[in-house]
Amino acid sequence: MWFELILAAAFVVLNVAFWAWHSQGAGQYLAIIEKLPLPEKGVQAFIACLRPWAEADDGKPVYMFNLMHFFPRVQTFRGAPEFKGTPEEANAHYEKSLIWLWLSHASYPTFIGAPQAKNLINIQPERTWGNMTVVRYPSRRTFLKLISHPTYAPLASYKFIAVELDLVPVSSGTVVPDLRWLVGGGFAIVFLLVMWLRAAL
Repeated sequence: MWFELILAAAFVVLNVAFWAWHSQGAGQYLAIIEKLPLPEKGVQAFIACLRPWAEADDGKPVYMFNLMHFFPRVQTFRGAPEFKGTPEEANAHYEKSLIWLWLSHASYPTFIGAPQAKNLINIQPERTWGNMTVVRYPSRRTFLKLISHPTYAPLASYKFIAVELDLVPVSSGTVVPDLRWLVGGGFAIVFLLVMWLRAAL
């Protein structure tokens, strides 16, 4: 009798804990993100844009486009690390240090590249880009969890001493792989099918 009661109570506690976890909104993450060591005006503008996007979480994957313009030299602001190097090196340190945090949240870069030339067509005001990185996150909540993680705060400044950043969240749409692989795979399937039919006849 006591065993059944204790077991039932344990399941009730676990279920309540799960409901509390599942019902967590964006607010708790935003409160932590507001305290990141970033330029003061920048973090407030970031939170203002982040809040409505985060609160509309649909649970679907998101691709985060990072369009970066490197500063001529490393910037300083309150809480920024003393970094002896170029902005490109500071950003590389940020991305390298972030790898395990990305992977532990089932997130990863899908594309990293540098422009081949200046913009061929410009919108105003004209911007020049030094790098573009695309990172896939399983959901908006995952992105919030990652940038509010305790190990993220010491890394964040390395990004913002190095670059001006346009951060664009994009829903997953049609993804077309390299057509050479599709065509080659199609030929391989046809070949194996022909060989199987010849063997069966």
